[in-house]
Amino acid sequence: MLSTGEDINVIVLDTEIYSNTGGQASKATPKYASASFELGGKTREKKNLAKMFMSYENIYISQVSMGANMNQCLKAIIEAEQFNGPSLIVAYSPCIGHKIKGGLSNSIESQKLAVKSGHFNLFRYNPISKETLNDSHPNKNLFKEFASHERRFDNFLK
Repeated sequence: MLSTGEDINVIVLDTEIYSNTGGQASKATPKYASASFELGGKTREKKNLAKMFMSYENIYISQVSMGANMNQCLKAIIEAEQFNGPSLIVAYSPCIGHKIKGGLSNSIESQKLAVKSGHFNLFRYNPISKETLNDSHPNKNLFKEFASHERRFDNFLK
């Protein structure tokens, strides 16, 4: 299906857990995060869906976080729609399973910290120009600050 040249536009909401099953760990769960049946924290890196699809070499791909950078998100959606071929947008989507301190009303701050810390990188990849535009400039030293805002990382912070 991906090699036909059809315009197939997909947005994946990356919650980093199996949201529809009560917050179980999945291949998208980040390292060190706890979830149902993974209470001690996940020991392996999460699956990188965007990177996997970049291997097809004909798909426009971006990672966005509307709460972290609304302009970049809108740019990526417009570029994906205008791209002549399939496109994939992976959108960082905090959910109740992240156990954000103060609840989901603080999800925008959590998204900003996820991007600033490098937990979730924003980028746009155009396979025609082979150019990847990095739209975030992570500071890995901020990961503990990000993790401290979400109870799913409590075991990591101990």
